Amino acid sequence: MKTLYFIGGPMGVGKTAACKILKTMLDKCVFLDGDWCWDMHPFQLTEETKAVAIENAAFILNNFLHCSAYENVVFCWVMQYQSTIDALLSRLDLNGCAVKNVSLVCDASSLKARLQKDLDSGVRGCKDIFEKSFARLPLYYGLNTAKLDTSGMSSVQVAQALLDMPTSSPQK
Repeated sequence: MKTLYFIGGPMGVGKTAACKILKTMLDKCVFLDGDWCWDMHPFQLTEETKAVAIENAAFILNNFLHCSAYENVVFCWVMQYQSTIDALLSRLDLNGCAVKNVSLVCDASSLKARLQKDLDSGVRGCKDIFEKSFARLPLYYGLNTAKLDTSGMSSVQVAQALLDMPTSSPQK
């Protein structure tokens, strides 16, 4: 049986860092960051580009889910709207696949510190990242996902917590 780790959260909460570590903790695992499905310059947030990103992610995830070499598929993306989560999951062939659908959240001071570290190290370049991320953080509490508060946790601790979380029943 395969497991899909479906990880959302605001920018700066630690999704990518934790998922990269999670990938190394799991056997026969592949990782996709949703940002890779629409890495463009300049960044254009439109209905058309959002639709393309969702289709790209669904296509790649289905290929991973269908590949016998992988038992675990790790996916992370911002996904602050239930409609985005539903749009992606509805496009996936989850036959015989368990899903860990989790939103990473943290307190404001942890988020600010992580974003500042990313800015200082050049990982992120836009100063409005604070406003965007703080504005989206409350949205995750209303989603139909398990919540994992990463405040004060290292990336390794978050990855371990994700590993330890229960999965849904396998889809038929």
